Amino acid sequence: MPSLSAMNLGRAPHRMLFFLGGLNLLLAMAWWALWLASARWNVIPLPQPDPYAGRLHAFLMQYQVLPSFFFGFLLTVFPRWTGEPDLARRTAWPVAAGLLGGQLFTLGGALGWHSGAILGAVAALAGWIAGLVPLGGIVFRDAGKTWHAIGCFAALCMGAVGLALWLAYLLLAQEALADASIMLGTFGLLIPVYFTVVHRMVPFFAASALPGYEPWRPKWILAAGWALMALHIVLPPAWSWLADLPLFLLSLVMLLRWLPRRKMPPLLFVLFAGLTWLPLAFALYALQSLVLAFGGEAILGKAPAHALFVGFFGSILVAMVTRVTQGHSGRALILPPIAVYAFVAVQITCIVRIGAELAQDWLAWQAVAAFGWLLAFLPWVLWAARIYLLPRADGKAG
Repeated sequence: MPSLSAMNLGRAPHRMLFFLGGLNLLLAMAWWALWLASARWNVIPLPQPDPYAGRLHAFLMQYQVLPSFFFGFLLTVFPRWTGEPDLARRTAWPVAAGLLGGQLFTLGGALGWHSGAILGAVAALAGWIAGLVPLGGIVFRDAGKTWHAIGCFAALCMGAVGLALWLAYLLLAQEALADASIMLGTFGLLIPVYFTVVHRMVPFFAASALPGYEPWRPKWILAAGWALMALHIVLPPAWSWLADLPLFLLSLVMLLRWLPRRKMPPLLFVLFAGLTWLPLAFALYALQSLVLAFGGEAILGKAPAHALFVGFFGSILVAMVTRVTQGHSGRALILPPIAVYAFVAVQITCIVRIGAELAQDWLAWQAVAAFGWLLAFLPWVLWAARIYLLPRADGKAG
């Protein structure tokens, strides 16, 4: 029987960075769950960090947790999308070092060491640039032929700008810089990357699993989506419905057009179930903005953001990473029971987190949702980590 070895992490970019992404995910949410429990029940006294905890939580998830998975996936698939040879295995190491070091320093900041937050942003930006260089080389050589590569690379560049704004905020203490960084993290980085990847991969996965399925992925969908996300960034909250309502309709069209009219294998079903959260999230964003436009208050609080982050991002993360982990380790393309558990638990966690915005004891329910996230992902992360530490089951390289 093959033995576990850290050397196997270097066999392919996704191994190292998915392993790191799982570690970052658990560390970031463990701190956030404990901080919420401390704030509500004073279980373990934790300081209110500078920047304050809620903002730091948003930064960690946007710029250090999810991008670990992004870079692992994109460093693996960019060459395949564009017909180039695979990148050298060592390409992932500086990216991983920057994102892991950045997260550890940032968590030091979360515990009261303000200089740690600054060092965390610097390290993450360095790792980010180390990932942009090889990806940018592929995009340049491709000469604009692959829209999905262009879109993902442009979103990662926006992420670098958002990281720089965060660093400037930490140094200058200007709140507007932090707000701009968080906005760019959501609508300039995360949604564009997810949107672009699902546009390419969902029809491909469906066609691979269902004989006779006809892939549909017109370029105008990508162009419209990117333009509307850019519009959301520049609009004030009371007018963002001008972007969010069309994004709801666009994502709904994608879902309905792609949805197979026959029974799907479980690995494909969870992908479509996760995709359902995207139009729901945009509908909540549009409703919130329309209420503000007519003089009301932000009645939904952070519910739209968490429908997006927990529901859509979390669900698609489980579905996509499970598929890549199975396929690229030489295993059968099935949905393991541990992934079924993680996916169902993410759905429950998302509903609890959205409901927390409307609950009287909202802080307690936020804490419950944070611990729910940990319980959802811990077994799945451990399952995937073991695979990354083993050679491929079929004996092939990678």
